[in-house]
Amino acid sequence: MKGKRILYPCYFDSGLSRSEGRRVPRSRAIRDPTVADIEKALKRSRVRYHTEQKNHPAYWWKNEGRIVADWDRGKEKLLAMVSGALDVRR
Repeated sequence: MKGKRILYPCYFDSGLSRSEGRRVPRSRAIRDPTVADIEKALKRSRVRYHTEQKNHPAYWWKNEGRIVADWDRGKEKLLAMVSGALDVRR
């Protein structure tokens, strides 16, 4: 999937530790994020995306879904941008 980046809600969950799947600093994370929260953040940032009904392998039972963003730069930059937009929401 060249030019695409997959985002799961657990990447932005302040209730998880880094070893449990959080990918952003706890200060930039939110409690119990949803796919809809990430969608709003991507819309604010004008990043194209689509959602899929697939789950993070470590949390296969949660049925949260995931987002595939059209992004050809580094994933860490995308995570920082989305976490900044999530922070504005709450």
